[in-house]
Amino acid sequence: MDRATDNARLRLLLLRNAPLALFLLVIAVFGTLSDRFLDPQNFTNILIQSSHVAILGIGMTFVLLTAGIDLSVGTVMYLAVALLGIHMAGLPPLLAVPAMAAVGVLFGLLNAFFIVRLRVAAFIVTLATLFVGRGLALWITNTRMVFYQDQVLSLARAEFLGVPWAIWIFAAVFAAAWVTLNHTPFGRQVYAVGANPEAAAKAGINVPLVLTAVYAISGACAGVAGFVSVTQVGAAASSFAVEKEFAAVAAAVLGGVSLFGGRGGVAGTVFGAVLIQTVQNGLVIVNADPYIYPLVTSSIIFLAVFVDSQRSRILERIGRRRIRIEERTV
Repeated sequence: MDRATDNARLRLLLLRNAPLALFLLVIAVFGTLSDRFLDPQNFTNILIQSSHVAILGIGMTFVLLTAGIDLSVGTVMYLAVALLGIHMAGLPPLLAVPAMAAVGVLFGLLNAFFIVRLRVAAFIVTLATLFVGRGLALWITNTRMVFYQDQVLSLARAEFLGVPWAIWIFAAVFAAAWVTLNHTPFGRQVYAVGANPEAAAKAGINVPLVLTAVYAISGACAGVAGFVSVTQVGAAASSFAVEKEFAAVAAAVLGGVSLFGGRGGVAGTVFGAVLIQTVQNGLVIVNADPYIYPLVTSSIIFLAVFVDSQRSRILERIGRRRIRIEERTV
């Protein structure tokens, strides 16, 4: 029994470090294929390019921790930037960011209404709002590409203390999320709801309020991620942020967040986002066939889900063995 438990813990340790091993392997492979990949400036570019995925993943982390999912975050990104380009074009960046976050909050509250109040499965609700929101954005833009003023585009080149603004915005979101999850009662409630919603409710936690809040947070992060992304690309076509929700989920799960709720954190999500962007950056640098990109991305998503499922199985087995040992000792 003890030997089996030790083996399970060893496998769990290996699975927890699998993303780090993959990251080192990616750096070694692409570094061998191209000297440009190991250029320090390239790693700075990777951080900048991964900032919007990291922000998106941070919002997704809150939802996943409650054993939910939000498939509409890519749509929220597009809807927010569409509104920015069409109806909020004159806003300065300091006001544009909270305005886009507010758009995301409203969309998140819409998701929460159907999920929490009407008790419709989160997968179904957010899958439906994925299409509804993108259709609304296409109607707002008349299916045309949206261009932005120089005061928005200039942020892609602007720096503060030598650090690009995209990284500053990401750092602010990360710091707020990390403090919230690790040092506030709300953060502990999020983990409790994800681990066991019935027990959380019996302990006096307002489960519907916590669930509503996490979808609002996810929407807010999606709005901010949309702003960061559009400052880098300069325009928003109808395909803007398509399938970004999968990148967000993959980043979170690669970073140790469980699809079954109750485990993980935003620090791991950021690592997952950087890993995904590192792979994409390496493919571009070595001039890989563009048709390979979806295959690689899907492989990363599969790996993330596989690792998470294996972690959950091992933790469940260890938990059962502990219960049996305690029963025998009693």
